[in-house]
Amino acid sequence: MRNRIIYIMLIFFGIGMSAQTRKPFEKGSVLLFWGWNRGWFSNSDIGFSGEGYKFQLDNVAAYDRPTKFDLGIYFGPTKVTLPQTNARIAYFIKDNVAIVLGLDHMKYVMDQNQTVNFHGYISDPKYAAYVKDGKVDLSDEQFLTFEHTDGLNYINIGAEKYKTLVNHRNFDLVWGYGAGGGVMFPKSNVKLFGNERSDRFHVAGFGADVRTNLNFVFWKHFVARVEAKYGYVNMWDIKTTLNNNPDKAWQDFAFGELNFGIGYTFRTKKNN
Repeated sequence: MRNRIIYIMLIFFGIGMSAQTRKPFEKGSVLLFWGWNRGWFSNSDIGFSGEGYKFQLDNVAAYDRPTKFDLGIYFGPTKVTLPQTNARIAYFIKDNVAIVLGLDHMKYVMDQNQTVNFHGYISDPKYAAYVKDGKVDLSDEQFLTFEHTDGLNYINIGAEKYKTLVNHRNFDLVWGYGAGGGVMFPKSNVKLFGNERSDRFHVAGFGADVRTNLNFVFWKHFVARVEAKYGYVNMWDIKTTLNNNPDKAWQDFAFGELNFGIGYTFRTKKNN
């Protein structure tokens, strides 16, 4: 009987030591993440071309459009993609090193309350009249509305490295950093010269970023993350019409992003 008690104690001691020494981001682990973001965009020059016009608007300001918090929208099964969201899956190719596939669903809205410099030409006198002294007042939406609100979708792959800052039995604090790149797949909402609004998904260009994050890991599996990201977007083929005409717009800009959300990490292989 005494030997059995000692044997059982050794088993539980071994399990406790295994749980205590297991790292949350070991080789072979997978991290699934879902979160939300706020975005900031640098001013950008936006060019437009099509039949009868080719022009550029200088130094155009824009902002993001976060959805007002509502449990039914942010957590409803059919509406969770409406806010500015982030999805991520990371596979750890070695301890604390991961390959990450992600989708950043940002929203970009041109500020209508601004006057910008204009370069180029418009052959239609009705819309050419909006240009005064080399400038255009964008507050009149008949001239232009310009958004990537369904959204500014950045599909990216990257590499991240992690370092444990705090390690306790049921809590870890892990710092991560990395970089990534990918394609821009926006659903741009553009209405130019009073035409029907263009609203369709399209591969428009590329993006690249660097990122850093803090991960609060509970019981080696449940993750709360805060992440800062800085990146660059270049889109040279933004669709501005619903038909197959060669009308398009182009722009490039820097962006900042603050992400926060929750995740779960699990192993795909048993420990040896």
